[in-house]
Amino acid sequence: MTKILIIEDEESIRRVLRKVLSEESKNYKIFEAIDGLQAIETVKSTKIDLILCDIKMPKIDGIEVLQFLVKDFPEIPVIMISGHGDLETAVESMRLGAFDYISKPPDLNRLLNSVRSASKNNVFRKKSRTILKKSKDFKIIGESILIIEINKIIEKVAKTDAKVLITGPNGSGKELVANQIHINSSRHQGPFVEVNCAAIPSELIESELFGHIKGAFTSAIKDKIGKFEAASGGTIFLDEIGDMSLSAQSKVLRALQQHKIQKVGSEKDLNVDVRVIAATNKNLKEEIKLNNFREDLFHRLAVIEINVPSLNQRSSDIPLLINHFLNEISRDSKNTYKDIEDSAVKLLQKFDWSGNVRELRNVMERLTILSENIIISKDDVVKYSGKYQL
Repeated sequence: MTKILIIEDEESIRRVLRKVLSEESKNYKIFEAIDGLQAIETVKSTKIDLILCDIKMPKIDGIEVLQFLVKDFPEIPVIMISGHGDLETAVESMRLGAFDYISKPPDLNRLLNSVRSASKNNVFRKKSRTILKKSKDFKIIGESILIIEINKIIEKVAKTDAKVLITGPNGSGKELVANQIHINSSRHQGPFVEVNCAAIPSELIESELFGHIKGAFTSAIKDKIGKFEAASGGTIFLDEIGDMSLSAQSKVLRALQQHKIQKVGSEKDLNVDVRVIAATNKNLKEEIKLNNFREDLFHRLAVIEINVPSLNQRSSDIPLLINHFLNEISRDSKNTYKDIEDSAVKLLQKFDWSGNVRELRNVMERLTILSENIIISKDDVVKYSGKYQL
């Protein structure tokens, strides 16, 4: 169940947002706050997963709420909404750490896309981001040769502004690598802006990346800042870049070459100071042969290539990951810590982990919930993991 907090002083807006979100998914549990003070109290007392926050509110405005959340609850993505804010306010909110900024009256499709993107793989991403915020020395969990080599590369590349292309299967930890590079870089105090290229419709991707001006297209009723502009001074992470349209690719190439962007509908150049990290689960060299990806963009992005191995390729790290997840699940759920038998660990190491680290984490949570004893047994793995094949 994803717990979403709507912070909005206008009852009519809260009603619309509540209705739209409730119709979107039965897994959304909606909370409401009419001002910043009530919102802060709600966040302190309830484990919120996502926040929609108005900027103009009585007592404490949205920017102050955002500053509080970024400082004390950095794992919660915040989508800012305002009909009163100008471009400077939008840029400021994104630089402070907002996940996205949407103008009133909100484009409901765009709002839902943003909510989906912020919620996607929320558990895995939220834990990763919290740890990274707390420690600049955090390393990807693992002692296998492959992970040791990746950590060495990250340590070197983080000190530079070199562009990085991260490859690897879904669930392997590509976003964790990108976060680690950013948090250990000289840009760590700047924004880290994520863009899931696969989650944004092709007709909206250019507007999301570069922004648009009022009147650029039918639904462009106000100016909008893009992710590149919002990430200026920090890092932009283009996840699943292999799914980006060729048209958007050409504009990204220009941004990389000239450090300039143009908003949709505008001919004015905007300078951007941003580091680009991209990731994909596709073989871009094969995509180039199929004319689905620009070769010149590939060479611009792949100054440094980091390949994140599948969990099957580093099964020796599974015991460490299991121990980490058991501690994490116990802490987050505030339940009694559960241990696991060595024989159960060895059985888990034999499975095929097509979903990689993300799948292992889900299985450990399932075992923690369903196993009746304080120690997870081999029989529990057979019965509850969903992985055992007769």
